[in-house]
Amino acid sequence: MHQQPESEQHESLLAPVLRSYPSKLFVETTTQCNLGCAMCVKQTADCGITEGMMSPATFKGLTPGLSRAEALILNGVGEPLLHPELESFIATAKETMSSGSWVGFQSNGLLLDEQRAFSLLAAGLDRICLSVDTLTPEKLKQMREGVEISDLSQAFSALTKARTELGRSQFEIGVEIVVMRSNLTELPDTLQWAASRGATFALVTHVLPYDATHLNEMVYESCSGQAIELLQKWRKIAAADGVDIDLYPRVLWNYSKSAAEQRVVDYVERLKAEAQEQEVYLDLKKLFQIDAHWLDRVAEVFSRAEQVAHATGLDLELPQVVLKENRRCEFVEDGSAFISWQGDVHPCYFLWHGYHCFASGWQQMVKPKVFGNLNEQSILEIWNSSAFKTFRDNVTGYDYPYCAGCGLAPCDYIQTDEFEQDCHINQEPCGSCLWCMGLFQCLR
Repeated sequence: MHQQPESEQHESLLAPVLRSYPSKLFVETTTQCNLGCAMCVKQTADCGITEGMMSPATFKGLTPGLSRAEALILNGVGEPLLHPELESFIATAKETMSSGSWVGFQSNGLLLDEQRAFSLLAAGLDRICLSVDTLTPEKLKQMREGVEISDLSQAFSALTKARTELGRSQFEIGVEIVVMRSNLTELPDTLQWAASRGATFALVTHVLPYDATHLNEMVYESCSGQAIELLQKWRKIAAADGVDIDLYPRVLWNYSKSAAEQRVVDYVERLKAEAQEQEVYLDLKKLFQIDAHWLDRVAEVFSRAEQVAHATGLDLELPQVVLKENRRCEFVEDGSAFISWQGDVHPCYFLWHGYHCFASGWQQMVKPKVFGNLNEQSILEIWNSSAFKTFRDNVTGYDYPYCAGCGLAPCDYIQTDEFEQDCHINQEPCGSCLWCMGLFQCLR
């Protein structure tokens, strides 16, 4: 493995976003897949993602960045195990990367027999994350048609055997669970099942609705926790005065309001004033539609999931159920670069491909953001380009709107096929991104 000279060790003390090299490389080895998962972006009618596999020549363009990368994650839209050069990519990376770095990927596990498990670990793979959304056969067929529980059991068995026989005790096996309304209550049992088969970590993420038909599967609420807390506070204050502010949506537009109706409006105005003082964004229409009983149910299931994780020693990462008011783009702050199979370099998952989605309840067109191509420039040249550096600086300034919590959204700035700027005159479309609000998670 590569040993860092003193100058590189000094730069490694800087925040990843400020370094002259990417700390995490997300590399899409292929967009091809052996499944047709219902919640996948590729299943949407107008998806324009082209299928292909990364060439060894394109992967070689990563070499200048590998020696100082802390992590290499070898997956994108497709199934990494379909790539015939996957083990070669892993071995090349491990020969180049420094001590303490790691290589991993997510997989549906369908192709993981003993021979493949041994070849992956022998090449130097450090961690793998298997998709296990449900233990119910009927639901599994609906969500990931073509997968059986026995396939996942075989994958776990093959990996644990390879880990033992090759003496790779530090090799990590994890699971990713896409939580939806249809499988929410199964979460604790799914975690227990995975832990009993050798899983050491679990990532739970929400479904990103690429299609309107997926909206009824959303577990999360697209209002911030602070907004919900303010609503609950003023509900109690108003109720103590005999006023039910939940009547607000019905009485607001009454031309002639009774004294009782006006008191409802007055209390909500006080709620809005406090939100403005605390710089909390309010979408009152969404806020008054929130099902508090549903949030309590999700909290109860997540609590049981945490109990399972504690009892089994599973390292569990649960997503937020409501939006974080204080955003953090972990991709950009962690110094990440995303490379498509063609060699295009992107800044994050949100802007990796072109697609429609309904993340905030309304349709949004997302276009990929590209800063260069590995077949034309090295990864370090692209990373240090003025355009990419400016993008990272602007993103971590967090001076963009909070579209999900805005009562005027979707507006003409974001509901467009060609995003140009937001209402703060920024050219980064991050105001409408929910990744930085704690909803979506991945191996990283």
